[in-house]
Amino acid sequence: MALAAQYSTSAVHSLGPLADNESVRSSRARTKGRVLVVDDEPALRRSILRLLHAKGYEVIAAQDGFEANELFTEHAFDVVLSDISMPGWDGIQLLRSIHATDPDVPVVLITGEPAVSTAVKALEYGAFHYLTKPVDLHTLEEVLEKASCLRRMAQMKRKAAELFGHQMNGPDLASMQASFERALNSLWAAYQPIVHAETGAVFGYEALMRSGEASLPHPGAVLEVAEKLEQLDVLGRAMRNKAADGMQSAPKGALLFVNLHTTDLLDPHLISDDSPLAQIAHRVVLEITERSSIEKVKDVRDRVQRLRKMGFKIAVDDLGAGYAGLTSFALLEPEIVKLDMSLVRNVHLSATRQKLIQSMTALCKDMGMLVVGEGVESEEEKVTLRELGCDLLQGYLIAKPGPAFPETNW
Repeated sequence: MALAAQYSTSAVHSLGPLADNESVRSSRARTKGRVLVVDDEPALRRSILRLLHAKGYEVIAAQDGFEANELFTEHAFDVVLSDISMPGWDGIQLLRSIHATDPDVPVVLITGEPAVSTAVKALEYGAFHYLTKPVDLHTLEEVLEKASCLRRMAQMKRKAAELFGHQMNGPDLASMQASFERALNSLWAAYQPIVHAETGAVFGYEALMRSGEASLPHPGAVLEVAEKLEQLDVLGRAMRNKAADGMQSAPKGALLFVNLHTTDLLDPHLISDDSPLAQIAHRVVLEITERSSIEKVKDVRDRVQRLRKMGFKIAVDDLGAGYAGLTSFALLEPEIVKLDMSLVRNVHLSATRQKLIQSMTALCKDMGMLVVGEGVESEEEKVTLRELGCDLLQGYLIAKPGPAFPETNW
């Protein structure tokens, strides 16, 4: 059903005829923002144009992705609303081109042929929202309002950065985006073994992010750029896919530990049954760090419960780093807990650390959780952690991270 079919004739035609590419001439300061509408159906395109104008938006229309891209290079837009399936340049190609120029512009994609794979691709390339036809007018208004607000917020953040001397100009942004793209293209997963403390037998492998991009020489640099570009979700998906691919040759029974940023819990791709990680969910432990605040994630319990139903196990990482206290335990109820390496380092020389680890380990075991001693670098640390009750161990002493799959040293 065409979008226009949902609205009354008077609503669609009350403004009189409007030609393609006709824009409202009033000042942008007096509108809700400027919207670029892209659709290859003339009637639908004109209907959306009229409706958005009636709601206070300044609107310019294009009939395909190529024309829209030309308009985008000539005009400033607050939001882009585009059909996905169009001849020539489709909505996904337009989305990628727009974000290569200005990643702050929200792009809302619409399709008349909804499919999970299409939605995943749209979100993977940074679409602000994904709607299916027929689109409810109220929903469209809400989405555009949020998108317009997001655009204004991004502009204010940029002005604030310039005011305080942290200017992010076009060339800087383009260079950062290029570095990030190269990092994504050279992304690979290094695996570090996690072993049973008593026997040294492999329990699983933690997948750690690595990249061949020289300008981003370590994982922290890649994460920092992804955060600045607001593409943590893109990086998270790419890394989860890489980690899952490597497990095809993993030893039988070994689990895969995958790190999650708290924002990854909001990513629809994480709970998509079609994702590579979901295909092996029964072998995957999702690590959520204590360093991140999960209280900001709405409905975190429901989201985690859904992941468990898919087969995933949950781990809390960096316990004892002094950030989130016991909040993660209450919200996540993890099956596995990883002690922060700051507690592990030289534990055999510190009676205070030994008492703290022993108490933490006993508490975790009372709650039915396995405890991992992370960052083990000496034989003395290994022996002490085992005596204090750690179930599993991980660190350079056992094996350094490497391509699938490093041999252990026990």
